[in-house]
Amino acid sequence: MSTTRFLTGITPSGTPHLGNYAGMMRPAIAATRTPGVENFYFLADYHALIKCQEPERVHRSTLEIAASWLAAGLDPQQVTFYRQSDIPEIPELTWFLTCVTGKGVLNRAHAYKAAQDKNHEAGRDGDDGVSAGLFMYPVLMGADILLFNAHKVPVGRDQIQHIEMARDMAASFNHLYGEHFTLPEAAIEDSVATLAGLDGRKMSKSYDNTIPLFAPREQLKKLIGAIVTDSRAPGEPKQVEGSALFQMYQAFATPGETAAMRQAFAGGIAWGEAKQQLFDCIDREITPMRARYDDLMAHPEKVEAQLQIGAERARAIARPFLQQLRTAVGLRPLTAQPQAAKAGKADRAQLPSFKQYREAADGKFYFKLVAADGRLLLQSTGFDAPRDAGQAIARLQKEAGALQALAPHLAPVEGAGPEEAAAALRALAAAAE
Repeated sequence: MSTTRFLTGITPSGTPHLGNYAGMMRPAIAATRTPGVENFYFLADYHALIKCQEPERVHRSTLEIAASWLAAGLDPQQVTFYRQSDIPEIPELTWFLTCVTGKGVLNRAHAYKAAQDKNHEAGRDGDDGVSAGLFMYPVLMGADILLFNAHKVPVGRDQIQHIEMARDMAASFNHLYGEHFTLPEAAIEDSVATLAGLDGRKMSKSYDNTIPLFAPREQLKKLIGAIVTDSRAPGEPKQVEGSALFQMYQAFATPGETAAMRQAFAGGIAWGEAKQQLFDCIDREITPMRARYDDLMAHPEKVEAQLQIGAERARAIARPFLQQLRTAVGLRPLTAQPQAAKAGKADRAQLPSFKQYREAADGKFYFKLVAADGRLLLQSTGFDAPRDAGQAIARLQKEAGALQALAPHLAPVEGAGPEEAAAALRALAAAAE
């Protein structure tokens, strides 16, 4: 069975809350038990420095988040669990990728554009307060992913752009120095549960409406008691739709308990009773984990030991791969013999090349084959997923009859016939031999 490698980063920027647990941690930990999947989970403490210049907060949050994952059931024997800053190959690869990434690509990054838009609205210079770290964030994220040649990166839809940028970086490097990187794909998390907070809005540190995951029992009970409800009195039917209390209960209860609570809402359960049942339900799941969390927080050396084990496991992969990349770009001992390349840089410059991209207008994925002189030889129609476009490119590069087989997915190109496209594909295949 082939193995699929998943990679997930967690930024240590605060104390984990119930929304983090139900929406990300619990399903991610369950996913680590899936056969045929290799998981890499890391604490993205370099990323935390982009927004937080409070050393003690970064340090404390790193401990809290690592302890939370371990207490919630993450098994370091099943997952490579490490701290980003323990892997020196990541910043080195970041520089390699920086040197093949166009500034125009980074100009389009959502976080950078949002910062510029905010400045323009306030009448400030577009780059006011924008650090190079914020601007270069996508390259660091690309290095996180590409160093381990991850196949899948679980992200929300707002993060898809970063995966596409990592693919562009990988493709640019591969084009210059040979095939070293796997082109990663986004694993879209459409089904992630989003819990409402104390005030009914999304549970978020930004809104100060969170319930800490491992709050002491009395604090947990007090916070649940503070959940905003409507003014319906005991005996009056209550709506489950839009109810933060019901939504939170559903995230921790069994299907049978959820059905019973739905009936209780219809029957006019008192809010105090509903909150008591919610507390009992959450406390039942959290209490065993809280004991483990409290022990880890009291003994940070236990957490550190697990992270060091994960770092060694990660570096066992990163060290030889980075050395391979150093050799590829020419950073090698002066006594080393020149490498025999499949095609020299000058030769590659004379070859046609595939370009894969996404159209903002329809959200679909396309590719094109461009001659060395810039003429368009092949143009695809839209694909729903980047994987499908990538597979089509791979077929065209390897199979002689793929041009005809994929004809339904190719759009007419003015001035370029199938014979010229076929010749270009044969040239690519010959250069790869």
